[in-house]
Amino acid sequence: MAVDSGLDRTGPGRKGPDRTVAAAGGAWPLLGHGPALYRRPLPFLQSLPAHGRLVRIRMGPRPVIVVCDPELTDRLLREDQVYDKGGPLFDKARESMGNGLVTCPHADHRRQRRLCQPAFHPARLAGYAQVMAEQIARLADGWRPGEPVDVMAALYGLTGRIAVQTMFGADLAQDVQTQALADLRTIVEGTYLRMLAPGWVNRLPTPGNRRYDLARTRLRASIGQIAADRRAQGADPSSAQDGAEPDDLLSALLAARDEASDPSDAPAASEDRLGDRPADRPADRLADRLADAEVVDQVLTFFMAGTETTASALAWALHLVAAHPEVEARLHKELDDVLGGRAPVPADVPALPYAARVFTETLRLYPPGWFFTRSTAVDCELAGVPLPAGTTVAYSPYLIHRLPTLYPHPDRFDPDRWDGPDGA
Repeated sequence: MAVDSGLDRTGPGRKGPDRTVAAAGGAWPLLGHGPALYRRPLPFLQSLPAHGRLVRIRMGPRPVIVVCDPELTDRLLREDQVYDKGGPLFDKARESMGNGLVTCPHADHRRQRRLCQPAFHPARLAGYAQVMAEQIARLADGWRPGEPVDVMAALYGLTGRIAVQTMFGADLAQDVQTQALADLRTIVEGTYLRMLAPGWVNRLPTPGNRRYDLARTRLRASIGQIAADRRAQGADPSSAQDGAEPDDLLSALLAARDEASDPSDAPAASEDRLGDRPADRPADRLADRLADAEVVDQVLTFFMAGTETTASALAWALHLVAAHPEVEARLHKELDDVLGGRAPVPADVPALPYAARVFTETLRLYPPGWFFTRSTAVDCELAGVPLPAGTTVAYSPYLIHRLPTLYPHPDRFDPDRWDGPDGA
C-alpha cells in the first residue's frame, strides 16, 4: 500500500487529507490515475478497498478521495449540504448539460424539483407510458427469431425515440432527431474523457475536442430553438385560448409555475434567450418559473438520463436474462399471468415483483452511473479524516454493489436476493 507524504492544498496554507489517507499506486505524471480509469476502470476501482475505507487517487493533477465503505457512502449521499455536487464529473457535465436537476448544487435543487414536478404528475406518466409501449411494440415487431441484433444500438434508438416523443411531441423532424441523438452520444463519451484529462488537454484543438464542442453547441442551440418556437406557439396554458394542458415534457416545463417558491430561491442571473447564458434579470421575476436557459438545461438533463443510461440498463438486463434460462422462464410466467399478452401500464408494476427484482439485480451488477464525484462545501470530517472545503470526494456504485460484506457471492446474478422485506 503506497502512502503519499506530500501536501495537497485547497487554498493558501490549507492542508489536504493525504497525510492520513492511503494513496493508490500507479499514478502517472500529469495524468494521475486517468489511464487506469480509462483503460480498466472497473478493476481499478475494485482494487481500492484493499487500501482502506478512504483511498486517495489523482484525476490529472487533482487529488480525489474515493469512499470505499457503504456506511460512509450513505453519509456522503445524505449530507448533500456538506458533500455537494461538484468535482470533475459534475464540472464537466455542467459544460454540456448546464445546471439541470441532476447537476445543480444543493442550493438550487429544491426550487428546480418543485418546478419540474408537474411534468411527472401521475396523469402525465400514463401518457409517457403509452408512448413507451408503442415504441417497444414497434421495435419488437421488427425482430425475427434467429436473426442477430445489436442490442445496445437497438435500445439506444428505442430510448432515444421515446425521449424525443415524450419531451417534444411527435412533430419533431426525423433529421433533427437523428442529429440530436448523434450529438448526445458524442457528448456522453466526451464528458467522461474530459473528466479524466487535465484541463489543458481538453483545450487542445484535437478532432475529438472539436467534435465534442460542436455537438454540445449544436444540441443546446437545437433544443433552445425548439423551446423558443414552442413558447411562441403558446405552450404556456396562461396564453392558450382553450386552456388545454400541455401533453409533452417540454410544454410542461415551459408552463411550470411555482407559487410556493421564495424569490430568494431564484438564480441571481438568468438568460434572455433560450440556449444563451447569462443576462441579468430581477430575481423576483424568476422565482415562479424556469428561466429560458433553465428549460434547456432540464431538457438536456432528461434527454441524457432517459436515453443513454436507460439503454445501457436495458441492454444488461436482456443479456443477464438470456444467460439465465431459469430466470427467463420465471419472468415470462409472471408476465403471462399478469398481462395475458397485453402491453403493461403503470398500474401493473406492483403486480410484477419478480420483474422488479430482475431489474434491481441488473442495476446492482451493472449500474449505468458507476462513478460520481462530490465536493465538500465546508470544512468537515469523514471517518476521522479532516477534509477542507473544496476537497473532491468520489464514490462508485459499482464498487459498493460488489462488496462481499454486503452481498454474498456478489458476482452472481440472483434476483431473489431482493425477495421479501429484508431482501439484500
